[in-house]
Amino acid sequence: MNKMGTIIGFTFKNKVRTKSFLITTLILVILLSIGMNIPYLIKAFQGDDANSSGLSIGVVAESGSRATELLQNYAQQSDTGAKITVYPSADDAGLKKAMQDGQTDGYLTFTEQGGAGLSSAVYHSSGSGSKAQSFLQTALQQINAQLIAGDKLTAEQIAAMNAPISLGMEKINADGGEAADESHPIINYVLVYCLLILFFMSIMMTGNMISAEVTSEKSSRIMEILITSAAPLAQMFGKVIGIFLVGLIQIVIIAAAVAANLLLPHNADVLKDFNLDLGQLSVSLLVYGLILYILGYFLYALMYAAVGSIVSRTEDLGQAVMPIMMLGFVNFYVPLFSISAPNTMLVKVASYVPFTSPLSMLLRIGVGDVAFWEIALSLLILLVTCFGMGWLAAKIYRTGVLMYGKRPSIKELRKAMKAYKI
Repeated sequence: MNKMGTIIGFTFKNKVRTKSFLITTLILVILLSIGMNIPYLIKAFQGDDANSSGLSIGVVAESGSRATELLQNYAQQSDTGAKITVYPSADDAGLKKAMQDGQTDGYLTFTEQGGAGLSSAVYHSSGSGSKAQSFLQTALQQINAQLIAGDKLTAEQIAAMNAPISLGMEKINADGGEAADESHPIINYVLVYCLLILFFMSIMMTGNMISAEVTSEKSSRIMEILITSAAPLAQMFGKVIGIFLVGLIQIVIIAAAVAANLLLPHNADVLKDFNLDLGQLSVSLLVYGLILYILGYFLYALMYAAVGSIVSRTEDLGQAVMPIMMLGFVNFYVPLFSISAPNTMLVKVASYVPFTSPLSMLLRIGVGDVAFWEIALSLLILLVTCFGMGWLAAKIYRTGVLMYGKRPSIKELRKAMKAYKI
């Protein structure tokens, strides 16, 4: 046990200090920080040239026009901060200068109106004008209602008339009864998506790290020296646990970077815009996610260690671990492409297959409909498979580390494994 502890400590310290680990972690943190702050960075680089809202609209109309007055009032009362300036004609020198200097994005002209309201209006702009169009569409609709209603309706009644209707959705059973509420907060979808990518990358990176280290020690004949000082099983499990701690440290660093970026003041508005409430974060999802990550890691890490032990040259390692990588991709892509439909039969079946259950069950827990007994059964199958894979990997590792030359066939490996009892 002491020897295994020494191997765990040595593996952990050795891998954490490597340039590849430090550079990879640093790059991931930087990319995440940039990605999460892109809206703020765009806003900062734009500067304060055209006003803070980015909207400055000219209106060509007669002085004292009711429609113009209502538009100015709407702009002042709204939280858009749009600025409305009235010009007597489209040929006005002030309007032309404002357009040339970029102080005005465009100008609005009203067409002839036959009734009490506005028949139509035209917005003239040298750019796309999409932001102005969105603002004007809402503003003119309310102005038109006020012009038609006149003094017959109060401002509150007009506002109520233009207010959007809240439409809720409710699922019912086949017999017409109310179904259980299956809605999930948007933050759950974001969290599941991030965890899928993070866990997949961590498992694949650490798994390849294990197989590469084992093969490297074997090809350089260092394994022959190591095998005399520590039992093969202590070596294998020591490396697996040591590199597991490395992967866990990397996840903690990335999670801390994400949390730090989310707590920045300017990101509060971004979260609000996307309707993300950090208070709705599911603690149970995080706990189940950690359990599934640990079990999934050990399942794949043991396979990588076993395959690495039967390869004598690092050049052959890529081909040898290809089947495990294919399993890893299936484990990742099934839930990734089913995130909008987590209750399909494919995801349900995949959540019980041990090689795909770590991420598929994570998806169902986060945004799907899953009973507790289903989670317990999936975890039990995965745990039993981990123990079985541990026993098998131990026999392969103990046999394979001292087998040199060409990669042994399954028949040769099975024959050699019969000589050892675990």
